[in-house]
Amino acid sequence: MLIGEFRHVIDDKKRISMPASFRKEVGKKIVVTKGLDNCLIAYTLEGWKKISEQMDLPMTQSSSRDFGRFFFGSAYEVEIDAMGRILIADQLKDYANLKSRVVIVGLNSRMEIWDEKCWKEHIDKVEKQADVLAEQLSAIGAF
Repeated sequence: MLIGEFRHVIDDKKRISMPASFRKEVGKKIVVTKGLDNCLIAYTLEGWKKISEQMDLPMTQSSSRDFGRFFFGSAYEVEIDAMGRILIADQLKDYANLKSRVVIVGLNSRMEIWDEKCWKEHIDKVEKQADVLAEQLSAIGAF
């Protein structure tokens, strides 16, 4: 299980250290792709396989084709080096506006990688409406 919030720095070679508590769980490789809200999403290889099977999108709908291009077309399989770091592709770094400080957030079966400033702005908004969000999720049976 991937949980928690961790702050790291992108080094000069565009590498980010994975949280030590995540390294054993994720293995030697992960898949990183564009996420929603201008962050990156990272999956274990097993998690990527599951999400890929769940999102077998029909080619006949333009929204499915476009989302597939966005999500799968920007995905990279990334090795975790001996020091626990991953290399972030320029395309992904630019998309998520990653500068020097990042936040890695564990979300059970996946991780999100945020620019620290963007994360702060986003989570401040979310925290102010957490009760409303919980109520909405309860209405659809999530709780």
